[in-house]
Amino acid sequence: MDNRSKNLHLLWRAGFGPDLNTIRNLDNISTEVLYKNLKQELKLKPEEFAVTKNLLRELFLDYENAADAENFQKANKEMIAEQKRKTQVASRQDMKKLNELWINEMVQGKSQLREKMSLFWHGHFACRNAGSLFQQTLLHDIRINALGNFGTLLKLVSKSPAMLFFLNNQQNRKGRPNENFAREVMELFTLGRGNYTEDDVKEAARAFTGWKYDERFGFQDNPRHQDTGLKVFLGKQGNFVGEDIIDILLEQKQTAKFITEKIYRFFVNDIPDKNIIEKLATNFFNSKYDIEKLMDEIFTSTWFYEEKNVSNRIKSPVELIVGIRRMGGVNPINPNTQMVFQKLLGQLLFMPPNVAGWPSGRNWIDSSTLLMRMQVPLVWASKDVLRMMTKSDDDVEMGSEDEGSRKKREENLFKRVGSAEWSWKKLYSNYERITRENLFNTMATDFLQSKNYPKKSVIEAHVDHSSREHYISSTVIQLMSTPEYQVC
Repeated sequence: MDNRSKNLHLLWRAGFGPDLNTIRNLDNISTEVLYKNLKQELKLKPEEFAVTKNLLRELFLDYENAADAENFQKANKEMIAEQKRKTQVASRQDMKKLNELWINEMVQGKSQLREKMSLFWHGHFACRNAGSLFQQTLLHDIRINALGNFGTLLKLVSKSPAMLFFLNNQQNRKGRPNENFAREVMELFTLGRGNYTEDDVKEAARAFTGWKYDERFGFQDNPRHQDTGLKVFLGKQGNFVGEDIIDILLEQKQTAKFITEKIYRFFVNDIPDKNIIEKLATNFFNSKYDIEKLMDEIFTSTWFYEEKNVSNRIKSPVELIVGIRRMGGVNPINPNTQMVFQKLLGQLLFMPPNVAGWPSGRNWIDSSTLLMRMQVPLVWASKDVLRMMTKSDDDVEMGSEDEGSRKKREENLFKRVGSAEWSWKKLYSNYERITRENLFNTMATDFLQSKNYPKKSVIEAHVDHSSREHYISSTVIQLMSTPEYQVC
């Protein structure tokens, strides 16, 4: 693989692809230096997307000074239906803003590796919650610790109000244990299914009793609800509390294997290489779960750049949207467009389909979503109408969508989402020194990683040849609208 191809591969896997300012310089920089530059950007500490600043304002509006439990309960009882409705509307608007800000950071932010790693953890620690402050604080914890220590990240996420609420640990108390949180911590966050027993779930649930969040939206280990009795968990015995359970899980090499394989599938190949994963997992475990070291080992290895690992991953909807915006310098006129595309393509940030997160690989593609994917650049380049119907939400509908919900989806069959501003002048300047004879092949190399490009004659049958500028802009749209652009 030549240097340029390696650089493109790295930028798509460790980030969201090249942008307009870097695409022409990829021949002049080594992959080693490029990765060091990506690492250098990690020194920039991410700021919180503060769309919701005060939980009490979000919940109570007129009861901002309800600071203790008694006032909390009183305020909640006295809140009238109209106030609750306003609160819900405000939270929905905040969620839209949070989605927009994070997408924009993926597009324009300098810390590409951090945001890509954060997207991985966002799916790993899947949390479906309509409360904007829940999601805001959880996302910030993930972004701050995305390449830090996995144990630290695991404990922060496990203690987050968002996860405690989503997995029902608010209802977990002595004498009435709720096993949902304990089960998912093992099945989804650490060991993986089949590596623990039902007794382990029961004992872990007892240890997590008392883990809650308070009215100030802070973590609370409530002693009144704790089960302090003797517990047996994964072969160990003691008066374990929640922290002990997580520490025991981190002592299991299976945890390192489970996390490493998920990372390998996300960043390298959907088909796992057991020998490589075993080596990576051993080093990850021995490093005491240093995420940055694990990613260094992946991105600096020779096998990462082998042909079998290149152009073999179907881009997730978010990767597709962000990649188009970066390579085209695209700014949607209506920010809600991005959420429309996310929903239609099956990956709406902060709203995973279930506790296991989003699917991946070929699960992203079916007959309708492939057509929709290829329409994204066309819609953003023109005032078009989306002729697509949103899918039912299986996690909510549970296979029994009512007539009203179905009609509402049908009403959304035609969505006018408007066009977007493209950085055409910058695109033209990127190719000003390329002869017309070499223009197509150069652009195809920039936009498509697959060696099997569409035939030049097929693409050029749909482009505007009236001027050099029109040729470039229409070719960009056509290349982004091909099946080959769906992979990286």
